[in-house]
Amino acid sequence: MTDPIDRSPGDTADFADIDYARYDRIRPIRWTGDALELLDQRKLPFAVEYVRCDTSDAVADAIHALIVRGAPAIGIAAAWGTVLAARALEASDAAAAVDAIEPAMQRLNAARPTAVNLAWALARMRKALAGAVGDEGADDWRRVLEREAQAIADEDLAANRRMGELGASLIAPGSGVLTHCNTGSLATAGFGTALGVIRAGVAQGRVGRVFADETRPWMQGSRLTVWELQQDGIDATLIADAAASHLLRNGEVEWVVVGADRICANGDTANKIGTYQLAISARFHGKKFMVVAPSSTVDMQTPSGDRIEIEERDPGELLGVGGTRTVAEGVAAWNPVFDVTPADLIDAIVTEKGIVERPDTAKMREVFAPGEARDA
Repeated sequence: MTDPIDRSPGDTADFADIDYARYDRIRPIRWTGDALELLDQRKLPFAVEYVRCDTSDAVADAIHALIVRGAPAIGIAAAWGTVLAARALEASDAAAAVDAIEPAMQRLNAARPTAVNLAWALARMRKALAGAVGDEGADDWRRVLEREAQAIADEDLAANRRMGELGASLIAPGSGVLTHCNTGSLATAGFGTALGVIRAGVAQGRVGRVFADETRPWMQGSRLTVWELQQDGIDATLIADAAASHLLRNGEVEWVVVGADRICANGDTANKIGTYQLAISARFHGKKFMVVAPSSTVDMQTPSGDRIEIEERDPGELLGVGGTRTVAEGVAAWNPVFDVTPADLIDAIVTEKGIVERPDTAKMREVFAPGEARDA
């Protein structure tokens, strides 16, 4: 684990000077007090529309349909979905609510099984509800759940800003970076994970040029990442997924910076499909590979990546573009949503708790005790 802010000699940049308001303008999740509003990421970049969810089932449907996406954002949405489920119950006290709310929480959990933040957030909500049982002096149990959901969102935003500072401290001034999928404000409570590092790096002059790949088949890079950076005045160059190795060979990129949906006890990392091949190419070309995710993404109960359930989506997503079929009838398709990058291809894992360089099981345990394992 490195010094939290390990600056280069003579570098006097102060991360406290980052103008977060300038580099953090987007919020994909809005709690109105009686409903959850989710920025419909399927319609970006050409339409900015929010979908109103009045029930927990509506939240689960939105998570599954990719209206909201990104591991931290999914967890936050599920927490608010639990609040909505609580409001629909007729249970008079927390003890009665514990079992009554469980079916709704299970539906939320099933919406996206790979992202560990979803199960982690629901486990926090269960714990908060259990803590209200038998506490005569406790506030209304529904209010307890609402406070917990807000805390999950607030903590994520603070963690993202911290990770931005930590990750940027590893990048030499003027470096080029390549990112995959979308890991910014759209995928979190704000600022982002990997994009948070890029935002902090741009603010400090450490990141000189940003490249983003398309991230097929849902095009999160071309539809979301470059649009999001554009909102903050950060120039980004879009590339085809297939151009990444050529870009790395040309020497315009020093770091590949990505997010994660699950990080195992040995450092193996599940992320959006296409991440693994970027890690292979980065290692071959002598470039660095950074994974950025909150500690809620770390799953110390899963020893290695071969134990991760990889979600597969409708093969039809590969058979057309924008609703227009581009593939001959009768052609089969395989559509895994995630892949696993082995720990020995990762140069640094960055969480709000610190930086784990060249991760392995021993180093992960130094930062994430077994008792902190995420309860799915």
